[in-house]
Amino acid sequence: MHHLKRGLLFVFSLFAVTHLLAQDAVEISGFVTGQETREQLTGVTVSIKGTETKTVTASDGSFKLRTKEKLPFTLLFTSVGFTPQEIEVGSLGSKLQVALATQTVLGNAVVVTASRVRENILRSPVAIEKLDIKAIRESPAPGFYDALENVKGVQMTTSSLTFKVPNTRGFNIPNNFRFMQLVDGVDMQAATLGVPLGNAIGPTELDIQSVEITPGAASALYGMNAINGMANLLTKNPFVSQGLSVYHKTGINHVDGKDYAPSILTETAIRYAKALSNRFAFKVNLGYMQGTDWLSNTRLDQNPNNLKSANPGFPALNGQYNATFDGWNKYGDDALAGSNVVSIGGLTINGQTNQTLRVARTGYWEQDLINPKVDNLKFDGSVHYKLHDRTELSYAYRVGKMDGVFQRGNKIQLDNVIVQNHKLELKGDNFLIRSYVSLENTGDSYNVKPLADNLDLYSGGATDTKTATSWGTKYKNALQLYAAANGGALTSANLAAATQYAREQADASRVKPGTPEFNALKNTIIKINNWDIRSGTIPDAPATGGAALIQKSRLYHAEAQWDLSKKLKIFDMLVGGDARIYEIIPDGNNFVDFTRPIAERNLPAKDGTYGSNVYYKKYGAFAQATKTFFGEKLKLFGSLRFDDNPEFSPVFTPRLAAVYTVNQRHNFRFTYQQGYRFPSLFEALSYVNNGRVKRVGSLPYINEGLGYLDNSYTQASVINFNAAVSAAGNTDDAALANRNLLVVANLPKARPEGIRSFEIGYKSVLLNNHLLIDIDAYTNQYDGFLGQVQVYVPKGETVGSDAAVLAMLDRNRDATTATSSTAASKGQERYRVYTNAKNQYTNFGSALGITYNFYKKYTVSGNVNFNKMKANSSNDVFVTGFNTPEWATNLSFGNREIVKNVGFNLVWRWQDAFLWESPLVTGGVDAYSTIDAQVNVRIPDLKSTVKIGGANLLNHRYIQYAGGPTLGGLYYVAVTLDGLLSK
Repeated sequence: MHHLKRGLLFVFSLFAVTHLLAQDAVEISGFVTGQETREQLTGVTVSIKGTETKTVTASDGSFKLRTKEKLPFTLLFTSVGFTPQEIEVGSLGSKLQVALATQTVLGNAVVVTASRVRENILRSPVAIEKLDIKAIRESPAPGFYDALENVKGVQMTTSSLTFKVPNTRGFNIPNNFRFMQLVDGVDMQAATLGVPLGNAIGPTELDIQSVEITPGAASALYGMNAINGMANLLTKNPFVSQGLSVYHKTGINHVDGKDYAPSILTETAIRYAKALSNRFAFKVNLGYMQGTDWLSNTRLDQNPNNLKSANPGFPALNGQYNATFDGWNKYGDDALAGSNVVSIGGLTINGQTNQTLRVARTGYWEQDLINPKVDNLKFDGSVHYKLHDRTELSYAYRVGKMDGVFQRGNKIQLDNVIVQNHKLELKGDNFLIRSYVSLENTGDSYNVKPLADNLDLYSGGATDTKTATSWGTKYKNALQLYAAANGGALTSANLAAATQYAREQADASRVKPGTPEFNALKNTIIKINNWDIRSGTIPDAPATGGAALIQKSRLYHAEAQWDLSKKLKIFDMLVGGDARIYEIIPDGNNFVDFTRPIAERNLPAKDGTYGSNVYYKKYGAFAQATKTFFGEKLKLFGSLRFDDNPEFSPVFTPRLAAVYTVNQRHNFRFTYQQGYRFPSLFEALSYVNNGRVKRVGSLPYINEGLGYLDNSYTQASVINFNAAVSAAGNTDDAALANRNLLVVANLPKARPEGIRSFEIGYKSVLLNNHLLIDIDAYTNQYDGFLGQVQVYVPKGETVGSDAAVLAMLDRNRDATTATSSTAASKGQERYRVYTNAKNQYTNFGSALGITYNFYKKYTVSGNVNFNKMKANSSNDVFVTGFNTPEWATNLSFGNREIVKNVGFNLVWRWQDAFLWESPLVTGGVDAYSTIDAQVNVRIPDLKSTVKIGGANLLNHRYIQYAGGPTLGGLYYVAVTLDGLLSK
């Protein structure tokens, strides 16, 4: 916590110094009420027209504004649902009394994310959605980030109670590299973890001002990580929003007790902001949340016995008797990936000799390996200094500590993960200079897959038949003993019972969940940062193996933009550039120093480190020109971005757009753009040994000395090959006779992933500003799609040779010596490689959003979203995983004030069933629907609001992705005290 103490000391030192230097300024104050009700209005923006000086009214309707502007000047009063009002101030005197008239004004929001400049949302060149502070307050979602799930075009993936991951327009994954998340311009991606942490280190409920979401490619202006879209979270400015605010929420989940006993969730936040003068202001935020996480406990089998990766020749093992059961949320039983399977050969079944059974290790369920208790602590503070009314210098510090579970290639238990940001920013009315550094430390986190593997291996024996203590040997002996005692032979009639008995006997020594032995071994393994376990082939590995996830990195980023419009005058021009450097501290297990010899990369050097730090860099620049024609009816946009990464060839990203307005109401837009994405840090540089399958990044030099790009076979072909060989007696001759089943991978050298996108849209406000219509349609074409493929490399042999073919046999997983019937083999290595798809992929879709204010303050709104991927005629090196429902819809009904100081909102959400495909779990996700609701009561005299609500009111149990947690109802009461100490 020394970082927190240092930050607070720095902040308060600046307070004191700047307060002494503060200069006198003109102060304007007053009250704002509703014209019809005469009630105080809170949250009304009060600004000096033509300047950046502004504030908002407190909960009692009062405001206070300091400025050095010379009299006279004009004050502008604006608030959603009220007619804007201007008042000229010519002299100082009594407090102003302002009454705003109620007015339904839809579509008047101003956004900055679509074009990096302020513009009306109706005339944005691309689809963009905005949640302002009023929409956030009225949402029945438990938190503002949860409310994004109801936004048009957004698909949310719940990884944990502590964070969710949004996506738009297809190709969804929990660690979403293609969707950028910013908080006040700072990228929230945890670099080495490879996961966007969402709001885990973002703003609290008290500090969020608005959220802007751009579905679809935004690479032309924001660079490489915004190929599928972006979310921009904007926080409150301490010059504008001042005072003390307190928020507390108490909720309950797991109400049905099926996965866990009913559990209390609490969240508390405190915000304090103060302008000590018209030049200097500060704010501090503190938030803490704790609860019991949603649990992943789907007990489906993703490797049924009819697959070639199982035992299709023995139908007696179908269903519950499957010897290669591979559970969705079970680890250490990974038969589909081939990493926890032993071939039991030399069997006689149904009178046929030399038969082989594929058998998976038993493994452990996820709920036995993770800790469901999670918490999230976050703090941020910033100081702001106005050099003059149009230029502001600020420093911000943000830190978050979090727990949770997220799904990458495997499940990761996050424990005491800490991410820090330091940001320095200078912003004027026509320029912006920003730099920040992000520090990441994974704390006590661990990987669930090697934990399960090593629990089984250490306590149950090796996954082979080489020694008497090997798990496979014990299984085979028990199988034969059962046969001898039950008819004298294995047959279809007793095979299921025999395999169950054999598993029980082979598992006799392995540690059982819930026992002291299990807990002691687990606690040992999760503290060791080496996922190998000692064996004859790896004699220097830890005896128990490890599972710790120790990753540390730094991200350095700088960017600037300059609006040249006033200088050029012929057209508006915005130019900018950015540079980013990732610095990775090698841990010898996830990231290594590739300049070291292969044999030494996972070993500590003499100085205790794992070599030199690794750097990954990228640079970019853009220019955007806009011009209006025909009395501003037609607005044309053109932008071009250049990006360079020393590991790849430079790329150019253009965007062309037009917005045409008819009769001042009907806005049509047409956009074409390209986008690119360099591999993320984990996709580019990972070097992870996981279950004896090494996961490697996409940079070509990693392949040197390993051979997986050009000297390997595809996993699917190896599975088919072994199935055929097993059916033919599992002999060397059978292997060579079926060599044509093996497919050489021939993986390409990695290149940036590209997208070409075309979008049309229409926005309009009709029926005297009571009806808002927003529709868009798009088509995207991906080229060089980045994903993972598993391949098998024959050790010391060349693909195509007899020795390489024999090395692909399951029994030759490790080096073997010759026998009377089989040849010696050097064995095989297995790699899961990040690489580019060979095919191009096209997806398309449309979204319709409607908001209708049909009577007084009653509003009904909804959206319908359609997304689909066009099928390809040929298979690729890996499955891309569209992972998106074809249809999804939201419908809400509410009134922000049905009676005095009381409002409500109701949201119904539904999505279609779809197929989820990933390296960890592939399976169907059922359709589901939920109902959220809230009632809020304002108590002006106490400056407070009480909100009572529930997400998934009917407690319908559902999952959002295969392998993900089962979600249920969450019911809550939240109290907010706002505007305290604001005078």
